[in-house]
Amino acid sequence: MRTSIFVALVFFWLWPCGTHYLQAQGIRGSVLSEQGSPLPFASLLIRNTGEGAPANELGIYEIRLAPGRYDIVAQFLGYATEVKTVEVPSSGWATVDFSLAEQTYALREVVVSNKQEDPALTIMRKAIAKAKFHRLQVQEYTFNAYIKGTGQLTNIPFLLRKEMEKDGIKANEAYTSESVSRLTFRQPNYVEETVISVRSQGESNQTSPAPYIGASFYQPKINEAISPLAPAAFAYYRFRYEGSYLEEGLVINRIQVTPRSRGERVFEGYIHIIEDLWTIHSVDLRTSLLGFQIDVKQLYRPVAENVWMPATHTYRFSGKFFGFAGEYHYLASTNDYEVTLNPDLATDPTLIDEKVDHVPDDIQKLDRKASALDQLAEADKMTGKEFRKLVNAYEKESLKEQKNPEVAVERHYSVDSLASKRSLTYWDSIRPVKLTEAEIRGYRRDDSLAMIETAKLAKEDSVSAKAKRNFTPFDILTGGRYHFGNGRSAGFHSNISRFSFNTVEGFKVGLAGFYRLEKSEKMADSATVHRTSWNFRPEIRYGFGSEQLYGTLDVRRAITLGRKGMTFGITGGSYVFQFNRDNPISEYVNMAYSLLLRQNYMKLYAQDFVEAYFFHRVHDGITYRSRFTYAERRPLENQSDYSWHSDTRRTFSDNRPENIEATAGAFDRHRALLWQNSVEWRPGLKYRIRNGRKYPLYGSAPLVNFSYTKAFPRGDRLTAASFDWVEANIEHGIDLGVSGKLHFNLTVGTFIQEENVFFADYKHFGGNRTLFANMGVTSNYRFMDYYLYSTKSHYTSGIVHYQFRKFLFTQLPMLRYSGLRENVFFNYLKTANSPHYWELGYSLDNLFRIFRVETGVGFENRNALRGGIQFGIASFINISMNE
Repeated sequence: MRTSIFVALVFFWLWPCGTHYLQAQGIRGSVLSEQGSPLPFASLLIRNTGEGAPANELGIYEIRLAPGRYDIVAQFLGYATEVKTVEVPSSGWATVDFSLAEQTYALREVVVSNKQEDPALTIMRKAIAKAKFHRLQVQEYTFNAYIKGTGQLTNIPFLLRKEMEKDGIKANEAYTSESVSRLTFRQPNYVEETVISVRSQGESNQTSPAPYIGASFYQPKINEAISPLAPAAFAYYRFRYEGSYLEEGLVINRIQVTPRSRGERVFEGYIHIIEDLWTIHSVDLRTSLLGFQIDVKQLYRPVAENVWMPATHTYRFSGKFFGFAGEYHYLASTNDYEVTLNPDLATDPTLIDEKVDHVPDDIQKLDRKASALDQLAEADKMTGKEFRKLVNAYEKESLKEQKNPEVAVERHYSVDSLASKRSLTYWDSIRPVKLTEAEIRGYRRDDSLAMIETAKLAKEDSVSAKAKRNFTPFDILTGGRYHFGNGRSAGFHSNISRFSFNTVEGFKVGLAGFYRLEKSEKMADSATVHRTSWNFRPEIRYGFGSEQLYGTLDVRRAITLGRKGMTFGITGGSYVFQFNRDNPISEYVNMAYSLLLRQNYMKLYAQDFVEAYFFHRVHDGITYRSRFTYAERRPLENQSDYSWHSDTRRTFSDNRPENIEATAGAFDRHRALLWQNSVEWRPGLKYRIRNGRKYPLYGSAPLVNFSYTKAFPRGDRLTAASFDWVEANIEHGIDLGVSGKLHFNLTVGTFIQEENVFFADYKHFGGNRTLFANMGVTSNYRFMDYYLYSTKSHYTSGIVHYQFRKFLFTQLPMLRYSGLRENVFFNYLKTANSPHYWELGYSLDNLFRIFRVETGVGFENRNALRGGIQFGIASFINISMNE
């Protein structure tokens, strides 16, 4: 029943998780504007204790306090702070209402001249120069976080409305989750979170609030959006001084932030900077991601001398997705900070803006030959530019001392055993934000629905249902796995695509299954798992046109220890393969073109073979693969002329691919004894650690591949393959920030000696002659024939793809906000015998957040060969086709 909740709210990716103690009295009231309008999520600070709490979206608050006298500070962005003193009685509640006036801003006196610049530029240059300093000045900090998320669908498609209402999901009804967590951050990349209590409506969700609460505007990016305090912020933003105001004896500057180019992954709004400290006082910004609008508000408070950190966070997500529309409010209140300052950054020098201020001749400058730490200790006055260089040098020195520099982030996440079992009384006693009537109604509704669902589940034996899956005939097509205990299991792979049509076999059926024996053991560190397994995988296929049955059996042994592992096995049988073993055209697409258009692009051959293989993942950065194959190959002919295409003048092409190099003998029956070796290397690979387990961040490093293949002549040299082949390849995707993304796939190779190379062993390149774009933007050529340029000579191949943030149509902010992306691609191929083949194209990506449309032209030398339009899945969606 709850699955529909998740589907409906798919774009609200944050179901956040929130602590306090029981008290029987305190203060309550409201925070309103002078006009009487509620100020949602206004911040209340208890000056005597340093603790605080936010109001709810109606401006109503309630804070439990011990009896005594307190100074209460009410704050809301854009409004003047108000302080009231209150006496909390020994029992009962004291009512304190606030009426905040709109903030008035005093403008600086400026000298009017042609060279006078906006004061915001000086303020932001100094704030940017100190951004990394503020991020590094705290060595470690721990705090409590109460998080509440409230979401609702504002529109449900008509066709799904009744079905969802059966599951209790209605438009404009609140769905709320609350949690209390204790979080710790430690330089440079350690995060620890313990969920103390959680109360959610809908399905349980493991999404953690730490990435948002821990996100800092002192970092260059916040959830992929460029921070206004990023080193390159002036390239993305314009800043305008809106005035200043006095608060608690500090001068706060209000700066308007305007993107130079509006759209996704840039912020717009206001940032407030404290004079002289050049630290953040508050932010009120908005951005968008994949067409969803995100509003961000943070209010900071001092947690140590000259150290300010967020006290309240509010996020609002809103958008539309295939007829669904909704919004989600996310509120976090942080308190009980424990802060350990970085002793290396105890000195806070005065900054001089070299753009407008006089710079003394004896001003301190960075000495790259001396210790950055020693220079920081002596820093008194520096220009913003030199100070930023100095802090960067200090960070590099610190990272060199790091034990595991390859670890990008280390995270430990745990949930208290009683987290989801807290009573309503507990929540009423610790909740710092008063629930609204809509949220209360939502909790009552979901509590009653949960009771009904629990009663249904009680009728079933859930333990046995999980332990044993019943066979259904549909599992043969879709796949299924059945457990028999003691690590034994069997099942079917997905076989839908094995029911198809091609001209060689006619209509074809196939079936693949598996039997698995597995043992696993946790090592002493409780994170590393030692796993061993035997896998038996039979597969058969039968063509009704060829009346030929084929089959293979693969026996595999796998041994892994954490991330390291090795696999070895043997496979063999008699089977049909595409000449390009990367399968450039899917069986379904080929079937559709054959039956509907009488075009058969898939080219097949058969082989009887036996193969031994060995894979060894030394670590995530290096993997070695080796195969030793003996095969007897034979050509295949078309056996079926069946098609639904009405024009019989169009005929199917021969199963022998057209190629500019191959002679007729390249397709003859032959033997091959092959030894294939490859080494994959990811230099500079980074990791993330979660609960002690390391996970590679593959996008952080290029993939370099070296391969060598040797064909040993055996028997009659005229019917046996004989050659040596070497190849080098590099693939990588480079994120250029808001500017765009660059992906490339570059390959060079040669056949050192080519005494006898049959077509199955040629170097084949990924082509495409259909309307359907392949997955992966650098995986294949767009308009090239599948086998025309396949070669047994030397070759150079390059596929380059660049995604713009703003190009042609995305000059319009409306389209950028929708998540639309524009791409260009340039692909090139040259072999010893081919012309210069190249492609130039353009694509629209993320259409309706799912689709991609490409258009372009392929050329031979300077002559246009062919072009067209292709349709595919959005490039950011990665669908694995592995079984």
